[in-house]
Amino acid sequence: MISFKTLMPATVAVTLALSLSALPSWAEEKEWISTSSLIGKSKYEDSNQTHYDYVNPDAPKGGTLNSTTTGTFDSFNPFIVQGVPAAGLNSQGGILWDTLMEKGIDEPSTTHPLIAEAFSYPDDYSTATYRLNPAARWHDGKPITTEDVKWSLEILKQHSPTYDRYFADVKEARIDSEREITFIFAEKNNRELPLILGDLPVLPKHWWEAPDSQGNARDFNRSTLDIPLGSGPYKISKFDAGTSIEWERVADYWAVDTFTRKGRNNFDRLSFTYFKDPNAEWEAFKKGGLEDIRLENRAEFWARRYDFPAFDRGEVVKKEFPTTSGYGMQAWFLNSRLPKFSDRRVRKALGMALNFEAMNRNLFFDQYERAISYFGGTELQSTGLPQGRELEILEEFRDRLPPEVFTEEFKLPEYKERSDERKYLREAFQLLKEAGWTQKDGSLVNSAGEKLSLQIIGNNPSSEKVNAPWLNALRKLGIDASFRVVDTAQLISRAGSFDYDVISTGVRQSQSPGNEQREYWGSGAAKREGSRNYSGISDPAIDELIEKLIFAKDREELVYITRALDRVLLHGYYVVPQWYLALDRVAHWDKFGIPEKQPTYTGHDPYSWWIIPEKEAALNARN
Repeated sequence: MISFKTLMPATVAVTLALSLSALPSWAEEKEWISTSSLIGKSKYEDSNQTHYDYVNPDAPKGGTLNSTTTGTFDSFNPFIVQGVPAAGLNSQGGILWDTLMEKGIDEPSTTHPLIAEAFSYPDDYSTATYRLNPAARWHDGKPITTEDVKWSLEILKQHSPTYDRYFADVKEARIDSEREITFIFAEKNNRELPLILGDLPVLPKHWWEAPDSQGNARDFNRSTLDIPLGSGPYKISKFDAGTSIEWERVADYWAVDTFTRKGRNNFDRLSFTYFKDPNAEWEAFKKGGLEDIRLENRAEFWARRYDFPAFDRGEVVKKEFPTTSGYGMQAWFLNSRLPKFSDRRVRKALGMALNFEAMNRNLFFDQYERAISYFGGTELQSTGLPQGRELEILEEFRDRLPPEVFTEEFKLPEYKERSDERKYLREAFQLLKEAGWTQKDGSLVNSAGEKLSLQIIGNNPSSEKVNAPWLNALRKLGIDASFRVVDTAQLISRAGSFDYDVISTGVRQSQSPGNEQREYWGSGAAKREGSRNYSGISDPAIDELIEKLIFAKDREELVYITRALDRVLLHGYYVVPQWYLALDRVAHWDKFGIPEKQPTYTGHDPYSWWIIPEKEAALNARN
C-alpha cells in the first residue's frame, strides 16, 4: 500500500484550532486526516455517513454464530512464531485487539479511524503523527494511551517476524502528549508508511507487564493460555484448549458506534469448535448446530454435495457473492532454499507438467480460471512484453535477469490436445537434463547419484485428489513425487521453519503493494523463520525492485514498478500457479438477517449479518 497525499482528501481534514500565539514559534499547523484512500478518493471522504453504506445500522444484537475449524490451538498470542493461535485471533489482533485505524471492507486500500481518530504527516514523509480517540478503552475500563501504542510497536518489532519487516523503516516512536504520538522514519519518501502504521495492533502494556495467573512474569515471546485483556468487540468467555473456544460480545464496547463498527458485530456469542480434518467439518455443517456459515472452497462439493435433507428442506441456503478485489498468487510454492530446486530450469520444468485444463474439467467442473499473476485481476498485472516505462525499469536489471523477461510473454502451458501432454513433458525433461538430471533405472538422478524427489505437505486428506494429477505427471518424468498429510500444528510448524519441499498456499495482495513485499519476496525474509517468503526467494534484483516500489514517487510509477516485479517473479518460476474464482461461494443455515447488498470488493461480510431469533430457535429445536 502506498499513500499519495495529493490523491487522498480526507473526510475530516482540519487544522489545529489553536491561535498562533499559543504555539511555539517553530510549530507548524498539522493537516489532520481521517478516512483516506491510497488509490484515488474514498467514496466516504466527502460524505457525512456514520457507517458503511451496505450495513443495517439498526441491526439487532443477539444470538450465536457457530463456526468450525480444523486442527488445534495452544496460544492466545498470535504475533509470535511459537504456538498455534486460537480461532478469532490473527496477526492483526483479530476480534480481541483493535488497531490504530481499520482497513476498509468495501474499497481497496482505504483506512478509517478506530483507536486513532486522525493522523498527519509532512510533505517529505519523514514522520507520521497519530491522534488517539479519547474514548478508546481497554475492557478493564482503562484508557488506551500513547504509551500503549509506543510499547506495542517496540514489542512487535522485537518479537514478530511479520511486523519487524512491515515496519522496518520505523526508527522510533515519540510520545508528544497524552493523545498524540509521532513515528519517526529511517528514510524519507516512503509514501506508504504514514498510512500503514494504522494497521498496528495496540496491546495493553499494563497487562503484559503484570504477573500472569500463576504469579509469574509474562513473556511476550512465549505462547500463553492466560486470557488476554483486549479492546475489541469481543472477549474470550471460555475455552477448552485445542478443542473449542467461545467469545462474547463486549456489551460496553467503546467503539460500538464508530464508522467501521456501527451495524456490525451483531452476534452475542461466537463459538468455534475444532475438528481433526475438513471432512469432519463438512459432516458437522450438514448436521447443524456447530457451523452456521460455510465458505465453500471445494468445487466438487458446491456442484454435487448439497443434496442433504436440511438443504432439501430449505434450511440451508447457497449464495454466490461476486468480488472485485482481484487475486493474489495461490500456488504450489517450491522451496528454492533446497539445492534440488535452486535451478530455475528445474522449477520451470515442474510447472510444465501441470495439466490445468484437465484438472479444471475433471475435478473442478470448469469453475476456475488459471492464476497467471502475483497481482491478478488488477492494473498491476503484467501482460504481453514489457514496454514504455516498465521496460525502462527492467533495463536497469537486464544483466541480472533471464533474457526471456524481455523477449517472451509469460505464458503457462495450455493442454488443448491429447498430444500436448507428450509435448510438454518432453520439454520439461529437456530442461531437467540441461540442469544436470539424467534418467537411471526409471528415476531422475544428479551427478552424485541422488534421486530427484518432491513431497507436498498438507493437512487435508481430501487434497490428495487435487494434488494427484500433477504428482502423476511428475512421476512420468522419473521424479519421486508424493503427498503427505500432517496435522495442522505440524503443518504450521514446518511452514514456519521452511521444513518442506512444496506447500500449497496463497499470498494475498492489496491494490497498493508496498512494504509487505519485503516479507513476501525479500532476501531478508528468506532466512527468517515465520516469514511468508515461502519459496525462499533471495535475489538482489528483486530486492531492489521492492525498494523501488516502496519509494515510488506516485501511483503511476508504482503501477509500472509492480508490473516489472510481477514479470520478474513469474519468470523466476518460484511457484506452480493454481487457480482462482472471482466470487465467494457461501452456504448458510437460514437463521440470519442479511443486508440487501454486501461489499463487492471483499465479497461478503458475515459480521454485518444478524440473528433472527425465531429462526434460530426453530433450528436449535430441530438440531
